[in-house]
Amino acid sequence: MKTSFRSTPEFPALRRIAAGVLLCCAVVTALPPAPAFAQENAAALSFVNADIESVIKAVGHYTGMTFIVDPRVKGTLTLQSEKALTKTQAFGLLTSALRLQGYAVVTTGEGYAKVVPEAEAKLQSSPTQVGTRGSRAQGDQIATQIYHLQYESAANLTAVLRPLISPNNSIMANPGNNSLVITDYADNLRRLSRIIAALDAPVAADLDVIPVRNGIASDIATLVGRLMEPAAGGDSGRVTVLADARTNSIVVRAPSQARANLAKSLIAKLDQPTSEKGNIHVVYLKNADATRVAQTLRAVVSQDASAVPVQQQGTSGGSIQAGTQGGTQGTGGGNLGGQQGQQSSIGMGGTGNTFAQQGQATSAGGGGGQGSGFIQADASTNSLIITAPDAIYRNLRGVIDQLDVRRAQVYIEALVVEMNQQKASEFGVQWIGLSGSDTSKYRVGGLQSFTSTNGGIVDLVAAARAGLSDPTNVPRLSGLTVGLFKQINGDLSLGAVASALENDGAANILSTPNMITLDNELATIKVGQNIPIITGSFTTGTSGANNPFQTVDRKDIGLLLKVRPQISEGGVIKLSVYHENSGIDNSVIRNEGIVTTVRAIESNILADDGQIIVLGGLIQDNEDHGQEKVRGLGDIPVLGNLFKYRSRTRNKTNLMVFLRPVVVRSKEQNNSISLDRYEYMRALGQSNRAPDDTILLRDLGVEPLEDSFSAELLYRATRKRSAPIKQVLLAGDIVVGVGNIYACESLFRAGINPKTPASRISRARYEKLAAAIRDVLAAAIVQGGSTLRDFIAVNGQSGYFQQTYFVYDRAGVPCRNCGAPIRQIKQGQRSTFYCATCQR
Repeated sequence: MKTSFRSTPEFPALRRIAAGVLLCCAVVTALPPAPAFAQENAAALSFVNADIESVIKAVGHYTGMTFIVDPRVKGTLTLQSEKALTKTQAFGLLTSALRLQGYAVVTTGEGYAKVVPEAEAKLQSSPTQVGTRGSRAQGDQIATQIYHLQYESAANLTAVLRPLISPNNSIMANPGNNSLVITDYADNLRRLSRIIAALDAPVAADLDVIPVRNGIASDIATLVGRLMEPAAGGDSGRVTVLADARTNSIVVRAPSQARANLAKSLIAKLDQPTSEKGNIHVVYLKNADATRVAQTLRAVVSQDASAVPVQQQGTSGGSIQAGTQGGTQGTGGGNLGGQQGQQSSIGMGGTGNTFAQQGQATSAGGGGGQGSGFIQADASTNSLIITAPDAIYRNLRGVIDQLDVRRAQVYIEALVVEMNQQKASEFGVQWIGLSGSDTSKYRVGGLQSFTSTNGGIVDLVAAARAGLSDPTNVPRLSGLTVGLFKQINGDLSLGAVASALENDGAANILSTPNMITLDNELATIKVGQNIPIITGSFTTGTSGANNPFQTVDRKDIGLLLKVRPQISEGGVIKLSVYHENSGIDNSVIRNEGIVTTVRAIESNILADDGQIIVLGGLIQDNEDHGQEKVRGLGDIPVLGNLFKYRSRTRNKTNLMVFLRPVVVRSKEQNNSISLDRYEYMRALGQSNRAPDDTILLRDLGVEPLEDSFSAELLYRATRKRSAPIKQVLLAGDIVVGVGNIYACESLFRAGINPKTPASRISRARYEKLAAAIRDVLAAAIVQGGSTLRDFIAVNGQSGYFQQTYFVYDRAGVPCRNCGAPIRQIKQGQRSTFYCATCQR
């Protein structure tokens, strides 16, 4: 059965009629007439500028699919077919037409489909498939595919596949299991599956070990590695070239056989015997100190005869002469002379087989033997000059390459604390009695007052008497003080005061030094003063006049910290620590001179990387007890405590050093520590000021994504603004962050003409505008921005929001909603794009 329907936009009633006729057609085709007729269950579709919702309902009736339409799906749709279509074909034609309008169809397993904006489709419950097999979804339906990669990195493929995916859909990489999650249209997912299968392939990279027979493996490997670097600077096509000093061979790893053959060819051309017979070699060191390496090599060679080839004795004997200077002449014409701490020269025909050492010179005469060489360091260029045959030089070069490595460093954080734990306690009772009046000629009284840091009862009574008229005269006593006084004739006559007091000391942070040093190198921090100390005095007299003078010695006092770290192979750090804290004891005054105090700690400890350890202990412990009492009365059991006053003082001093060593092996770790210390120092010297107080930010409006931004704010702030709404949004005094692009797109979504005066817009329309501004900015953030700078982010990801514009930069292009051409005007020297039909 073939049925054709056409909907006319000028008569909305005809649209409903067309939908009804199509529904009847679908019902008729579902009836079971003749079997042959049932196989022709097809119909031709013809909708021109019809309402989208009506077209969706009509196709739903025909295909038997229930559609749920998002309220944001609006506009008109043209859907025509030149021939009859089956239900499956009609459904596919509808999804394709909706895709061109910016809408997507998401099918579910429950017999219905959702029509939503394309940007929202990835959030819906779409069909999900794992692996590269085809998805159950077809055509322009939204689906999700999960790809588990075996060889290629998921993060690398994300940058490759992102431009091939619709801007509103998503691709996510999961580094945990090296997988990709892609949500896109079903037909595009099939294409992506083929691309991923081709890219996720093993790299043909084999390892080749090439022995070096004439040259030095490390030298050739460095040169070949530089020559084989990719021209583009990327990792693709990179050839890895490493030298093995032990076997004097080169290990090559290449991504392709062609690159591997090129590396082998270069190595073969460089591994050639030298044309000249010279045996002087210069080795530039990168990390080690040339002077120390030279001393080490001389010591090794002099003790290890295997470093020198077996040699034959000449016909004439040689001699070894020890001393600061020396030289001998061999019968064969060979001579050798040397100076202390330097090197020996080589006999042209002798059998010399030694390297000169400190304090001796060696010579060998004779003919037909093999000459030896010397090792000298050039401190100015940090290089070694080696004179030796090639066989010996190759052995020495292997040792040099292993010694000339980057040494690890140790960053040490220290905290030096002096703990003064001082406890002083007092407890006692004091009495005072007084009789008579101020006018009496004689007065009788008694007093029991003990020495106390809290003040005596006499001071308290005197202050209390004055405090009757002036309360500020009453002293503020420490601890707990309880008093009882009796007043007779307006005067204090009897009183007792009981007091209890206890004081505790605290900690004193002396210093917080930080230092960084090389492995097995001493680091020292000294902070203090150099003070003069009188060591003697005397007077000389000449011609009856005295001339007194003194002899003075100087001494360093202050804080001294020395640390030598040594890193073991397992990462454990051995620390040799010496700490000294010295100063002047001002509490002791002697005629002989000043008294200095010294507190020192010296220890060897083991610590893990980043572990906090503490050094220190009890340095001083003093305890004093005192008691005062009234003779006789103080000895009475129990009641005698009323006539006693006890005091006890205990002072403990602890010096503690907290250390935290951290191993620094790379440049990145070093930079991180240095930047942290630098930022700490900057923070100490700067003051932050609230941004709202600055002149540039004081008059700006609210952020559109903050809670304070609302339609009510826009409505109230524009009641007296006659300027066009587009220019009001760009002014920035009401809302900030809405640039020219986002203003055009937001006004289009809200259906507001950019030329409309701001004061004439109703509260209801501002509700739509506020929601549109939030939606536009949120979509731009998700899709990576809009400007050319934001189009490619620093991590290589692309910003795709500018590919979803409805009006901006689309002058003359048909509107995606109504088909009318987009217009462009100038407002405030800025281009404005809008649709005159959709925006009123």
